[in-house]
Amino acid sequence: MTYTVQIKVMPLKELLDPQGKAVMGGLENLGLNGVEDVRVGKNITLQVNADSPVKAKAIAEEASKKLLANPVMEYFEITYPQPLKGSQEIFFPKIIILLLENFQK
Repeated sequence: MTYTVQIKVMPLKELLDPQGKAVMGGLENLGLNGVEDVRVGKNITLQVNADSPVKAKAIAEEASKKLLANPVMEYFEITYPQPLKGSQEIFFPKIIILLLENFQK
């Protein structure tokens, strides 16, 4: 089954974000003074072929650790894998999958 997995990669909060600072300056130049902080990151969408949402998440996590995020400068968050639209398989509610993940540990 194919799952859609969203991965958000952001600069570590402890580090300066030069892109965010540049966007902040541009917003101020445009007169948009209500913005207090800007952090610029990446949103990555993977289509993962896996037997279950747990395995799809594991593949996305491995890809994030090995390639998509630089752990020295960035952190990543993975949204819960969703089956690709048009899939005929039954999708288990998130709570059931979380219970299965904890049971497998």
